[in-house]
Amino acid sequence: MAFDGVVIASIVAELKRELVGGRITKIAQPENDELILTIKISPREDRPSATKRLFISADAGLPLIYLTENNKSGPMTAPGFCMLLRKYLNSGRIIDISQPGLERIVHLKIGHLNEMGDYQEKELVVEIMGKHSNIIFIDSEKMIIDSIKHISGMVSSVREVLPGRAYFVPETTVKANPLEADFAEFKALISKKAMPLYKSLYSNFTGLSPQMAQEICLRAGLEGDDSTAASNDESEKLFASFSDIMGQIKNRDFSFNIYYEGSRPYGFSALKMEIYRDLNAVSCESASAMLEHYFLTRNVVNRIRQKSADLRKIVQTALERDRKKYELQLNQIKDTEKKDRYRIYGELLNTYGYSAPLGAKNLEALDYYSGEMINIPLDPLLSTGENAKKYFDKYNKLKRTAEALKELTQEVREEIIHLESIAASLDIAVHENDLGEIKEEMILSGYIKRKYQGKRKEKIKNQPFHYQSSDGFHIYIGKNNIQNDELTFKLADGGDWWFHAKGLPGSHVIVKTEGKELPDLVYEEAAALAAFYSRGREQEKVEIDYTERKNVKKPSGGKPGFVIYYTNYSMVIAPNIDKIKQIL
Repeated sequence: MAFDGVVIASIVAELKRELVGGRITKIAQPENDELILTIKISPREDRPSATKRLFISADAGLPLIYLTENNKSGPMTAPGFCMLLRKYLNSGRIIDISQPGLERIVHLKIGHLNEMGDYQEKELVVEIMGKHSNIIFIDSEKMIIDSIKHISGMVSSVREVLPGRAYFVPETTVKANPLEADFAEFKALISKKAMPLYKSLYSNFTGLSPQMAQEICLRAGLEGDDSTAASNDESEKLFASFSDIMGQIKNRDFSFNIYYEGSRPYGFSALKMEIYRDLNAVSCESASAMLEHYFLTRNVVNRIRQKSADLRKIVQTALERDRKKYELQLNQIKDTEKKDRYRIYGELLNTYGYSAPLGAKNLEALDYYSGEMINIPLDPLLSTGENAKKYFDKYNKLKRTAEALKELTQEVREEIIHLESIAASLDIAVHENDLGEIKEEMILSGYIKRKYQGKRKEKIKNQPFHYQSSDGFHIYIGKNNIQNDELTFKLADGGDWWFHAKGLPGSHVIVKTEGKELPDLVYEEAAALAAFYSRGREQEKVEIDYTERKNVKKPSGGKPGFVIYYTNYSMVIAPNIDKIKQIL
C-alpha cells in the first residue's frame, strides 16, 4: 500500500505519544536527503525514560518518517542544513507533532532558547510527497529558514522553497478534508464528474490512496470500478463505509499489518484491509515497526535482484543462444524428412530404370509403397544406375544428419530446460547464500569460469524452504537444482511424496510422511507450494504432477535437478500459499 495520509496519521499518533516533551540531543544528516534526530525522553506516568531515534527521509523514491533503533553515522563534516539545525534545535524540546487534515505532511513544533536566552519556537515540516518530498525548517511566522532541498522558481512555478520565502502548501488540485466531510459534500464531490467510484474518492479527498479508496468501496459492498452515477442508497452505503474508516482514524484505532505474497512483502497498512484478505497478514506492534520491517525486507529483495543481475544476464544470454540453435536444428531436421523420398527414388530406379530411354529427364514409375504413379527427376548425363546411386547417397547423407541432429537437439533441449530451471531458482532466491549455490551450479555446468584455482573455500550449507501443512506434515522445497537433487535423493524416503509443476521449471517439493497416510488437504497444500515455486506462479492455475518418491529416478548423466518418472497423479491448483505456515 502507498505511504498515504492514513499511514501518516498513524505515525503522527505514535510520534506524538512517544516524543512530545522529549529533548533533542543529537542531529545527524547521514545522507543528502536524510536526518536522524536523537531524542531523550523524560519519564512520566505513561512512559519510562528512554532515548529514541527519529528517522526522516526526503528521498524522491522512498520518503519515510518513523522511529528506529538503528543508527547511521554521518559524514566527518556535517552538511550546512544539519549545522543550521544543530545551531537552533540542539537541546530543543518537542512541543507538538501534528498533521494538517490527512495531508502527507508532518509538523514537528520545537521550543528552544536563542543566543540571548529568549524562548522561541520553530517547526520542522516533513513533506512525504514522492519526488516533491522535502524537509523544511520554518520560524513561528511561517517563513522558511532553510530546507534540505532548495526548490527555485526555475524548478517549480508553483512554489519556491528557499530561505526567506513564506512557507505554504500549494493547492495544485482542490481536494476536501475527508475527516470533516458530511454526506452532502461527499455526495456532491463523488458525483460531480463521471469516473470509477474508487478513483473519485482519491481524486476528491486528501490523503486517500487508490488502495484505501478500493477498501472503502469493498466495505460498502460496491465495485470500485463502477461509475460514480450511484443511487442514493449506494451513496449512503459508500458514505457509511467512508465515515467508518474516518472514525477509525480519528479514534486512533489503527491496526498495523504487513501483507505477504508467499515469502515476499506485498504491502502494508495502518488499518485492517479487506482487499488483502487473500494474502498472509503479519501484525506489527507499531507504525514504525511496520514501516521499518517492510522497507528493510523489500530492500533485501531488491538487493538480491541487483546482486543476481550478472547471473541473470549470463543465463539469459545462454538461453537466447541455445533457443536460436534449437530452432535452427529443428529446421534442419525438417529438411531431412525428405530422405525417405530419395531412398524410394533409388529403389524404383533399380526396379524400373531399364525402361527409361538414354538421356531421359524423368521417369514415370509405380510407387509400390503407396500404389500411386510418381515422377522421378533424372540427370540426363547419368545412367539410371548412376541416378539411383546419387539418390541413395543423398538418402544416406540425410539419414546420418538426422541421427546426429536428433542427439544434438536432445542435448540442446536439455540445456534449455536446465537454464530455465536456473532462471526459476534466481526468481525465488531470498538470501545471498541462495545466489552462492546457484553460482556454484553454474560454475560446475560450465556457464561461469572459476576465477581462483587452488584450495576452494568451505561451502556454505544453505537450507531449503520449510513449511508445515495444516495437519502437521513437514514440507521441503528446493531453492535450486542442487538442493532439488539433495531433497529428492537424500532427504526423502521411498514412501515420501514428491511434487513438481508439470512441464515447467520449478522446485522439487517433498512431503515427509513419517510412514503415515496423507490427508487430502496435504496433497493440495504441497501442490500449491509446487505451483508457487515454479515459473507458473503468476498463472491462475498450474498443473502439478505428484508421485511417491520411489517412482522418481535420476537418469545417468542427467543435469542437476533433472529427473524422470512414469507413474504419477496430477491435479490443477492455484499457486496460493498464504494459509500455509512457513518455518523460518
